[in-house]
Order: sequence, then C-alpha cells, then structure tokens
Amino acid sequence: MAGTMKISAALKKRAAQIKLLLMDVDGTMTDGGVTLLSQPDGTALEIKTFDAHDGQGLTLAKTAGIRTGCITGRESAALLRRAHEMKMDYIYMKIALKMPAYEEILRKAELPDSAVAFVGDDLPDIPLLRRVGLAVAVGDAVDDVKKVAHYTTRALAGRGAVREAIELILKSKDIWEELIDKARA
Repeated sequence: MAGTMKISAALKKRAAQIKLLLMDVDGTMTDGGVTLLSQPDGTALEIKTFDAHDGQGLTLAKTAGIRTGCITGRESAALLRRAHEMKMDYIYMKIALKMPAYEEILRKAELPDSAVAFVGDDLPDIPLLRRVGLAVAVGDAVDDVKKVAHYTTRALAGRGAVREAIELILKSKDIWEELIDKARA
C-alpha cells in the first residue's frame, strides 16, 4: 500500500481539496479481466473480482465524508452490487463518453473540478483526468494516462490502486491516523 508514501507539497495541496472520488471500473477497480461464464442456455455470466483493500479504502473515504462514484463503459450486476455495498453516491454504467456523466455528477454534487479526483487506466479516461483537480493513474495504466496524471499508484489495478489513491487524499488532509481508529470490518 501507500504506507511509506512521499507526498510533494503541490500534490498534497491538490489532494487535500478532494471531496469527491470518481473512478473507472475495469482496469481500475478490477484488474481489467473480463471473465464470462458460459451458461447452458447460450447466455454468459460476467464475473468480476474486487479487492478487499480497495473496499476498506472506500469505506474510510465514506467515513471521512468523501463522496464516491464510478463511471464505466460496461454494465454489470456485479459492479452494481459492489457499488451499493461500498455505498457509492454515483454509479454510471454503459457510458460510452464519460464527460457528460462527469458534468452531470458535478452539477448534482455542486462541486468544482478542483474538488474532484478521478482514478483511471485507459484512453477513455483521459478527458476526465485532464479536467479534475487530482488525476490518478493506476500502476499498470497505459502510458498516455500516466502522462496526464498528477499521481501514478504503485499498486496495480484491482490490487489496491483505489485504496492507494484514497490514502493519498486522506493523508493529504492530515486525517489518516484518526481514521485508522474508525476502520470497520
């Protein structure tokens, strides 16, 4: 995780302003794999794997009063369940172009771009990453995403990258230590 994270003054200033954390799903909350389980009737069930450390991070973000959400191109019952478990405020699925959804979320949240962080991994995320106050690329994001990010996680997608982004925000707000005592299983 980000336990020994070194945060520059400029990065800390950006991260301390965050009130809303948005993220992509496949390749960010998950490792990017799409597993389809064939059914006898010719349909397929989609299987997604979510990281428990990311889940704990999302719970800590919620405890700290940071709203969360996801904007993704795919529709998934598994994601919907996980997002509800994590009490995400904004869940946008089957979104081909993410900017209109982002702008709708901004209106609903009544926040400026500077108060929003976005975690992404691939080309469709770049327009949002260029606009938000804190742009985070997962460790195995494509190079074009890493080039526009303010921070690239050491953790890989689906392996604690979202948690690392949350730790960055909470440590920048100087509330990480007090939140440890509030961590829930």
